[in-house]
Amino acid sequence: MKLLIDTHFVILLADDRIEQSPRSNRDIILHQTSEIFVSVASLWEVEIKSRIGKLPLSNSVRNWAGILENTGVRILNVESQHVVADIGPEPDTNDPFDRLLLSTCAAENLKLVTLDRALSAHPLAWRS
Repeated sequence: MKLLIDTHFVILLADDRIEQSPRSNRDIILHQTSEIFVSVASLWEVEIKSRIGKLPLSNSVRNWAGILENTGVRILNVESQHVVADIGPEPDTNDPFDRLLLSTCAAENLKLVTLDRALSAHPLAWRS
């Protein structure tokens, strides 16, 4: 299964704390047949929050690309098709990063692994 993990799971995976995620999410992320993707937008979001003091990190985002790639995760750059993809019903959120993650899923034929209530009911979200 091809999955895009949201920023929450990116943080846990990059910080080697994925065991803190709910079991069903952890199992699908770590499952050998799952292809896991991360949007560079998640790294951007974390870097912004870290710089303004909203998100203390034990490991700099500068190191995350290598850490994530070493775990077999593929990092997706933001492409124009990710920005303009039709995501179906608009999510109940004003967060541009959330919408970008959904549109990346639509453009790349991925399912979004998320705990965000505004996104988890969306047709592009993965369900256990």
